[in-house]
Amino acid sequence: MGFAAAVCSSQLLAEPNKDVYDRAASYKDEALLLLERLVNIDSGSANTAGLERVRGVVVEELQKLGGKIETFPATPHPGTNVTATFEGTGTRKILLMAHIDTVFPDGTAKNKPFYIKDGRAYGPGVMDNKGGVVTGLYAIKILKALNFKDYARLTLLLDTNEEVGSVDTSALIRRVAKQHDVVLNLEPGRPADGLVLWRKGGATALVEVKGRAAHAGVAPESGRNAATEVAHQVLQLGKLGDAEKLTTINFTVLTANGATNVIPENASAKGDVRAATREEFDRIERDLARVSQNKLIPDTQVKTTLSRGLPPMPRTPAAEALVKTAESIYAEIGKKLTIEGSGGAADASLAADEGVPTLDGFGIVGGGIHTPEEYAEVASVVPRFYLLTRMVMELSKKP
Repeated sequence: MGFAAAVCSSQLLAEPNKDVYDRAASYKDEALLLLERLVNIDSGSANTAGLERVRGVVVEELQKLGGKIETFPATPHPGTNVTATFEGTGTRKILLMAHIDTVFPDGTAKNKPFYIKDGRAYGPGVMDNKGGVVTGLYAIKILKALNFKDYARLTLLLDTNEEVGSVDTSALIRRVAKQHDVVLNLEPGRPADGLVLWRKGGATALVEVKGRAAHAGVAPESGRNAATEVAHQVLQLGKLGDAEKLTTINFTVLTANGATNVIPENASAKGDVRAATREEFDRIERDLARVSQNKLIPDTQVKTTLSRGLPPMPRTPAAEALVKTAESIYAEIGKKLTIEGSGGAADASLAADEGVPTLDGFGIVGGGIHTPEEYAEVASVVPRFYLLTRMVMELSKKP
């Protein structure tokens, strides 16, 4: 029997698992204290000291639970990736993933530290992804308290550079994912209390224009304005998206440095590209090269490239089987999950790209992601601890 079929055939409890729920509830206050501690440490993707501090706090907690810790420097990226492995007595190998880096600049934690107001916890990275780190840690803690070891292996992988594309962690994620039967990614739960079934992949489009410099007042006609040409390219290449196929291209960075009295010789533009399939990235790459040959300024040279980042995470039967398990578990405590897709790329895409059944969004529910008003719903802490813990328990069952 395949893994997806095994998940579908799992006989889930119709009533809440009281032991799991009571443990989750009992840990809520201390979990929030740990979340506060992590949020109040700046750990932007380039902040080596902050990433190491967060790693140290989390590793200490994992060691208390008996995890086997392995470290993997994210060379040349700052910080050190971590896996914590717990060996059990069953047959299923389950991987949990979270990241400890945030998008916020140094000083944010000091200027806007963790606080709770009207049932919401605020602070840099509170739900993306320090809430996910805490969720994974406490699911393991609940399993430990209940002496649950029916898995063969339970692993928590911590990434230091997810917010910049996991460039220096991708190989580690792919390798570790292939050693497991299923992956649950701990990105934030969606604002409507949802899980993420599919994700778009990400890429960066680069347009480079070579023109000819000239005096802007004395002889502008002898120049070839690279800034004007790159603006033309942005307007036409920005139309290459396809709404029906969920493909978007948005130019976000334009550069044409120089003096105001000089016709610029060089200019460039960078664009964010999102697509749900590899085929769409292939098309965008071809169309960038083709359409860019339509130039506004004669005698300019235009070059386009597409640098691919995290791949798409497609909707698959195996992932949908995981959804059914999660829905049944949430129903045990009288709650209903929403199932969504996302335009944002994440580490889950790397695991799914290796053919491992993957489901995302198991962190604490929140909103305002990547903004100063990012928040986590305090009321979601216990249900999300319950959901992740019970997922591990159900997925540990033999076919």
